[in-house]
Amino acid sequence: MKANEAFFTRMHQKTGVSLNEVQKQAVLQTEGALLLLASPGSGKTTTIIMRIGYLIEEKGVAPSRIKAVTFSRASAADMKERFKRFFPDVPPVDFSTIHSLAFEVVREHYRKTRTAFQIIEGDIDFELEAQGEPGTDRPPLQKKLILRHLYQRLVGDNLTEDQMDELTTYISLIKNKLIPPEQWSEIKCEVKQAERILTEYEAFKRAGAGTGKLLLDYDDMLTAGREILERDRELLRRYQERYDYLLTDESQDTSMVQHAIIEQLVREHGKLCVVADDDQSIYAWRGAEPSYLLNFREAYPKAVILFMEQNYRSSKEIVQTANQFIKRNKHRYDKNMFTRNPAHKPIRIKDFSDYAFQVKYLVQDIQQVENLREVAVLYRNNSSSIPLMNELDRAGVPFYMKDADVRFFSHWVVKDMLNFMRMTYTDKRVDLLEEIYMKLNGYITKQQLAAVKELHLGTGSVFDTLLEQVNLQEYQRKPLLECKETFQRLRGAPPLEAIRIFRSKLGYEKAIERMSERLGFRKEYLIGILNTLEEIATTLETMEDFAKRLQYLESVMKSAKQRKSQNAVTLSTLHSAKGLEFQRVYMIDLIEGVIPSKEDADKAEEPLMEEAVRLFYVGMTRAKQELELLTYKQRDGEKVAESRFVAHVRSLMNPTPAKPKLGQPGADGKPVKASKARATSPASQSRRKDAPRNPNAVRSRSELNVGAQIQHRVFGPGEIVSVGEERLEIRFGAGVKVLSLETCLEMGVLEKCT
Repeated sequence: MKANEAFFTRMHQKTGVSLNEVQKQAVLQTEGALLLLASPGSGKTTTIIMRIGYLIEEKGVAPSRIKAVTFSRASAADMKERFKRFFPDVPPVDFSTIHSLAFEVVREHYRKTRTAFQIIEGDIDFELEAQGEPGTDRPPLQKKLILRHLYQRLVGDNLTEDQMDELTTYISLIKNKLIPPEQWSEIKCEVKQAERILTEYEAFKRAGAGTGKLLLDYDDMLTAGREILERDRELLRRYQERYDYLLTDESQDTSMVQHAIIEQLVREHGKLCVVADDDQSIYAWRGAEPSYLLNFREAYPKAVILFMEQNYRSSKEIVQTANQFIKRNKHRYDKNMFTRNPAHKPIRIKDFSDYAFQVKYLVQDIQQVENLREVAVLYRNNSSSIPLMNELDRAGVPFYMKDADVRFFSHWVVKDMLNFMRMTYTDKRVDLLEEIYMKLNGYITKQQLAAVKELHLGTGSVFDTLLEQVNLQEYQRKPLLECKETFQRLRGAPPLEAIRIFRSKLGYEKAIERMSERLGFRKEYLIGILNTLEEIATTLETMEDFAKRLQYLESVMKSAKQRKSQNAVTLSTLHSAKGLEFQRVYMIDLIEGVIPSKEDADKAEEPLMEEAVRLFYVGMTRAKQELELLTYKQRDGEKVAESRFVAHVRSLMNPTPAKPKLGQPGADGKPVKASKARATSPASQSRRKDAPRNPNAVRSRSELNVGAQIQHRVFGPGEIVSVGEERLEIRFGAGVKVLSLETCLEMGVLEKCT
């Protein structure tokens, strides 16, 4: 034991790091299987590095005999860098991803069996996509292009980017969960013919598309690696003998096929350390299996399970509330995260009357911060970032986007709106009509469009050609004439007005509803894109300004990836924020339908709801000292409901105490008397008695938010400038007034503007 303490003392002197008792146990537990359940901010990476160093320096294990597997390349690089910093004189340990390990196995086996293969992942070469395979009708050998080609052939339509995401997720889920072909039909996928596309995709890869090579994507590396280790006993034995100790980090994100590969490698010696947190498993859609952790002792009956529950990151308020919040979930290890950090600030919940005030508030609040790199805005969906970055850019606030998704700007809904706008400048172009004809009120058929393409001379309106030269049904004539007149009338109109008319009068929104029903699109998502475009258009004067603004924002988003080390606020999805930490965190768009989503809230799908809870928990535990939860009551003229998770946090922060009955001990320990059952000051009683009974009056402080529009009984309409503990500042037409918060609420002198 003295030698062990000497190691910890030496490391403390070298690095300044002291381990707690559980962390020390994790370092010393080197034999057999160990499951280390590490709560957020519990110092797991430091513990892992110390454990590896202990194996080398105290147990005499050669660094080459240790294998550390992480979830991502970034994690592997981070661990490698930290190990070098802690143990600069020790040869490097083999840190890698599970995909990298599997690829080694695949490459070695195929080299031995003289099997030619080709990886078909990577960026799409759009020039190659246009050309195809010379002399054939085959697509270029790239995964997404192959799938696009198969979809076109089997469904007869083009695959959208959203459908591509859905299809590749479906394929990846099946591979990672090791689901056999006879069960593929049981896996939900909104893409038409998904099962058949996958069947033909697998056949296409096995055939090698005439190249004589086996085609592999990234998921195939895992499934092939596992199958090879099962079949090739000699190769399996070599890998088993290569490493005496295996360690896996972020194991809550590991899939069944990944777990299977690790189990194959440690089958003989059983020296495995699994570091994970079942409460942070948020990648079920990618095949992650938190149930593996819950059933760990089934695979390793003699395993030791340790709980690292002390949080070194966050303030007491955040840790206590997050710890209670995650207990909503039932399928988890019963952990109790705690901290010895001092209290700082209560978690703040901002409840805005309208979505528009959320963005305004965020920008104004962030502008007051000097050290922007310690600020993060987190959201469930990438679409939340577009209006936010638009306003931050206008305000001159720099931002960094870890997972910038520029696909928004090339989405077909965005392209449609731009084509509608182009049609207001000239209705002579058949190519524009071809892009939008299915989304107009005119109900133009493919045959009628083909006739226009043949008859139109390019000198007059395409609508005139339709009305005068093409065989139309009588019901088509009036809406087509209205389309022509509407486009001409909108020439030079502000972009916001144009988008709203496209959506309503020209029938674009109804077309989206029809397409969603027919093709399985998520209508709410598509409508959300239109709403975002309206927000971008709000302050712009011309449609040319709008088109330029979209181009500019796309370039801004691309450049935002380069600001990682600069003084910039971080914008990130909740998924991508895992592993990060910030002094101040805002979680936004916390409404029902977003988090939890409609799919999450389906009671028949309990695992989905539990994952949504974990995702919210991950967001909360990114904050060190300040956490704000932002929600609102209305968006785009429609009422929305506050997320049930926000309501739960509020109840945890302000629990409703059970009222003691008469004669029972009160808060002071003395029996409650009748006179104390309703303790109010005389002045307060008087004010309440005299207060007019206005049913629309604001009665709760939570309804008063910065930026909210209100109506004062005396001063008229105004906008809330600030809300303090006792005072309220409101900007009226006559100037800013400072009012007593208590008086305003009790007298009912304020109403919200509708």
